[in-house]
Amino acid sequence: MKYIYLTFVLASLLAHHGAATAQLVTGAGSSAAAPIYRSWAVAYTKATGSIVEYEPVGSSAGMKKIQQQAVGFGATDVYPSEKDLIDNGLIALPVAITGISPVVNLPKVKSAQLRLTGEVLSQIFMGEINRWNSPEIASLNPDLVLPDIPIKVVVRSDGSGTTYNFADYLGKVDPKWRARYGAKTSIKWPEGFFAFKGSDGVAKGVRDTVGAIGYVDFGYVAEYELSSVQVRNADGVFIRPSIDAFRSALANSEWASTGTFQSTLTQKPGKSVWPITMGTFVVFPKIPQDPQKTTSALKFIIWSFLNGDTLVQENNFVRLPDRVQATAFRAITTIRDKSGTPLGLSLISSEAQRK
Repeated sequence: MKYIYLTFVLASLLAHHGAATAQLVTGAGSSAAAPIYRSWAVAYTKATGSIVEYEPVGSSAGMKKIQQQAVGFGATDVYPSEKDLIDNGLIALPVAITGISPVVNLPKVKSAQLRLTGEVLSQIFMGEINRWNSPEIASLNPDLVLPDIPIKVVVRSDGSGTTYNFADYLGKVDPKWRARYGAKTSIKWPEGFFAFKGSDGVAKGVRDTVGAIGYVDFGYVAEYELSSVQVRNADGVFIRPSIDAFRSALANSEWASTGTFQSTLTQKPGKSVWPITMGTFVVFPKIPQDPQKTTSALKFIIWSFLNGDTLVQENNFVRLPDRVQATAFRAITTIRDKSGTPLGLSLISSEAQRK
């Protein structure tokens, strides 16, 4: 199969709940958010008997699928532009907060020992620093014995929200990166880089390649036993990626202060902030061609919002602030069928009553 399908089917539970009550939920997009949808799907199947199929095809491909209404929901780590939302008749809602971790595979260097700055990361990913014992890296790590080996840069080959947020961060710390690449989901990387599809591909590429550096969602660091690095944040503090550091970035953002969620979460101020924090989003059609498909997806997402906080944290993500989640619920109520009947309002009410 071209893509890994995260399909969760519990036949015994289907039999228990009855085939008539079981529904198929389909979604596609962000590979960084796949752990959340995987956990939510297992719990949702157990609770309802419905089946959830999610394709971790990357944010760009997920957006294309929901624009075509080929799936019930799309998933992206980049909030779409207002023009894209209007032109395609879509709404986007935040799901959770996570962080991007640069990861390395270096002999005798343990996880979170290596220190890098955004400027040095930018030079590495532009192909301008190409050996691990270069002066730019050595000066940041006087207590480490860095190997005299080439840097093997591992990147995403597909359209990726993780790439977008990583590039957004690099553009904020390095004008040269901003001028050359900006913030994009797909980048024409320098010759000689190792490009892989999906977060799984990058994680495996780094794990299996001595001398490698790449960038993945934090949830993949533990899963693939990768070595993260410390990065200097906007306050000049070297910090390692963690749930608390992502939460600090969120607390110092417009998300927490205003309840809006359109801005990126990179390079926020604060001594305890991880500088490469990002949100992940779910996308629905405002007027679906197939109301049943959208209704099934809405039921899954609403149920997960109301029941899935523990699973969010278990997968190394940060739950939404209450005011952001309230904004998301209000947006859900605007989804209507062609006759103008709201699809989401009654679902929110019924799920809240069950709780």
